[in-house]
Amino acid sequence: MDGAEQPKRRPRVRRGSGELTVADVARQAGVSPMTVSRVINRLGNVLPETRARVEAAIAALDFVPNPAARSLAGRPQCRIALLHSNPSAAYLSEFLVGSLAGASETDAQLVVEHWDGGDSPVRLAQRLTDHRIDAVLLPPPLCDDAALLAALSASNLPLAQIATGAPVAFADAVSIDDEGAAHAMTCHLLALGHRRIGFIAGDPNQTASALRQAGYARALRDAGLDVDPDLIVPGDFTYRSGLDASERLLSQVPRPTAIFASNDDMAAAVIALAHRHRLDVPHDLTVCGFDDTAMARAVWPEITTIRQPVADMAHRAMLRLADRVRAAASPDVRAPLHEELAFTLVERASDAQPHEK
Repeated sequence: MDGAEQPKRRPRVRRGSGELTVADVARQAGVSPMTVSRVINRLGNVLPETRARVEAAIAALDFVPNPAARSLAGRPQCRIALLHSNPSAAYLSEFLVGSLAGASETDAQLVVEHWDGGDSPVRLAQRLTDHRIDAVLLPPPLCDDAALLAALSASNLPLAQIATGAPVAFADAVSIDDEGAAHAMTCHLLALGHRRIGFIAGDPNQTASALRQAGYARALRDAGLDVDPDLIVPGDFTYRSGLDASERLLSQVPRPTAIFASNDDMAAAVIALAHRHRLDVPHDLTVCGFDDTAMARAVWPEITTIRQPVADMAHRAMLRLADRVRAAASPDVRAPLHEELAFTLVERASDAQPHEK
């Protein structure tokens, strides 16, 4: 052509060829490959305008993410350990569902390990790092173990606490308002007309236990009632402890018209013992629980309970940990986040107005 100005040529784009990579999208958007990975995996720590720029680049390039592209090129797969010692199989299964969903979404590898305190926390932390674990997810009761938290933190392992009542500054945390949830359940029982309400406490080594008891006591005081220490009996979140606790409560004269157990396993035990004593639930005795695990729907009658979104909590924590591990070298790493999710009071068939004799 003559001296006329040549039209500007647009960058050549390989559409649908399968050759595009995260790096290509990063160059198009003017960001790092790590940022592209966060957007693809729907993780946090990305400014809205940056996310929009990456999404525009993905659309312009007709880029289709695949499992290989979801991890940063050349980086080993993120390995996150779910460390547990919870005796409730129903509760642990909820954690596994959420953790596995988060692992799949972020292309992380979930490693499930039981720890009963046989090894010292320091040796456990060393073993995890020796096995190339990148981060650790801690459900109750380990989320409240101060020595374990300190040892894992000293090993520079990113941590996420689930359902703790005392988040630490150096870990991500996802929880609910345990005190508010127990207050709501007790108010529900009071609204039904119950005034003599038994309470089965949880494991004293878990911070959520004290918060749930505090919510129960606050609701009674708000209603102008005294907190009767005889109506508060210890438990440890196991079915067996629920049997022992409900035996103590049901032997009282007069016996409670309602029992609020700090988890569903113990509430199921209350129902079993009530049947043994030939008490009809809920006609003779109202029973309520906490957590809304599969146990709440596996017994008859099904249990009125507080739904703690355990699977969602574990899922969110997995996303946080994967994001934190892969952003470790980034200058925009943010401080750990503490998030509180909503609880729900689920009414089923185990509660009713107190029976008039």
